[in-house]
Amino acid sequence: MTDGLDAEVAALLERIEKSELRPLHELSVGAARAQFDENVPKLDLPPVPMESVAEKAIGRESGFVRCRLYTPRGLEGMAPLLIWFHGGGWTVGSLTTADTTCRALAAGARCRVLSVGYGLAPEHPFPAAVEDAMLVYRQVVGAPGEYGADPARIAVGGDSAGGNLAAALTHLVRDEGLTAPAFQLLIYPATDLVNSGDYASRREKGEGYLLTDPTMAWFVGHYCTDPAGRTDPRASPLLAADFAGLPPTYIQTAGFDPLVDEGAAYAGKLAEAGIAVERAHYPGLIHSYFNLGGVVKAAKAAVDDAIAALARGLGTAR
Repeated sequence: MTDGLDAEVAALLERIEKSELRPLHELSVGAARAQFDENVPKLDLPPVPMESVAEKAIGRESGFVRCRLYTPRGLEGMAPLLIWFHGGGWTVGSLTTADTTCRALAAGARCRVLSVGYGLAPEHPFPAAVEDAMLVYRQVVGAPGEYGADPARIAVGGDSAGGNLAAALTHLVRDEGLTAPAFQLLIYPATDLVNSGDYASRREKGEGYLLTDPTMAWFVGHYCTDPAGRTDPRASPLLAADFAGLPPTYIQTAGFDPLVDEGAAYAGKLAEAGIAVERAHYPGLIHSYFNLGGVVKAAKAAVDDAIAALARGLGTAR
């Protein structure tokens, strides 16, 4: 076992290596989505019962952004709301793969959660996902009552590619003068699509720990086909010129994740700008641990930490 790698994570990686699962980058996009949707729930926590789970469709000229609104049991009236963007390299992932996460966040932090089914690449390449994220955010802050949201306590968050979208959104919201999120929750976010070779974690953790260099290249190639576009802060929020005025932030990173260095760099940029930021680091975990709580105790503990941070950020901590 690699020194420092959580024993349950090591056992899981060995199981995956011996299984019939194929790396996503070796599959067609459709097959990759099907494999991801089928297998993520098998490793995740049991779904927490909700008071209600309502399907929402937020309109745009080319159709609708499908969303799902979670209300935990015992929550009444206007309440804090988290707008959540799922992971999956902007290419895979869905409302289905985010379901257990959203239930856990809603129940644990005593808030509603709006899960966003943004358009996926390659059918909807950059900046479509960012535009979907902003469309949903504008709708929520413009009509918070439709989502049972306390307008003063609306947060954004996401894991991996979803963390990238949440981070990019906060810059756009500030620049457009919209009501700022009260808090942002970023789980191992992708923040730099340009300078991958500059990060030691990309070189040292890019093979053998579930998220690999070829898979990352496959994701980015589908999402942002024009290399010049990857320098856009909407794609690479770490490259933004100004970090002032962004919301208080909680960031989680993992020791065996290729993205750990850019997540840490993003936390550093926020701190340098005077933003209240807390970074929680889990040395023995890998990318995607937020969906591994059903089989890895340390992953479940990290999810619990994120829930506690969200509750603090939204003022619902007990």
